[in-house]
Amino acid sequence: MVCLVSRSGRQLQRYDNMGRRQVVGCIPYRYKKGGDGSIGNELEVLVITSQKGQGMMFPKGGWELDESVEEAASRESLEEAGVLGNVECELGKWNFLSKSHGTFYEGYMFPLLVKEQLDLWPEKHVRQRIWMTVEEAREACRHWWMKEALDVLVERLTRKQDGDQHNIVNVNVPAQISVRSYR
Repeated sequence: MVCLVSRSGRQLQRYDNMGRRQVVGCIPYRYKKGGDGSIGNELEVLVITSQKGQGMMFPKGGWELDESVEEAASRESLEEAGVLGNVECELGKWNFLSKSHGTFYEGYMFPLLVKEQLDLWPEKHVRQRIWMTVEEAREACRHWWMKEALDVLVERLTRKQDGDQHNIVNVNVPAQISVRSYR
């Protein structure tokens, strides 16, 4: 059973020792299915619209005192994008300036291998979700730090490890893109 109400309020919100609000996000991903229903090796990522409709991003939100960072990442993916799956090893931590609040935040990003996409989810009526190629998502995403996290994910998934074919991904990453080029 899944709760279909988003958490609200900031009473349980975490802050780091410098007073920056801590947020957690996920890059939901899957491997595109072939025409015969088999799982291929073409990577797709899920992006969502912001609540105010000003661009695309990956699901993210506040990390609260009563949950682990992985639980927060999973909860945000459910609330904002309506997907459930496996939260994998952290992609990194970024410090960024919130343009809407004018304050610095500390953001953690995780990959989420999607296992289920729900028809109903808490923020269905305030957000749209769209599966995209990595290239499309890199272009559409409005936050430089999320683009950097996407680059880390692609790099991780393209490394062949333990002979697992799902670690090989067909992605055309322009050679001139550096991890810091989005700032």
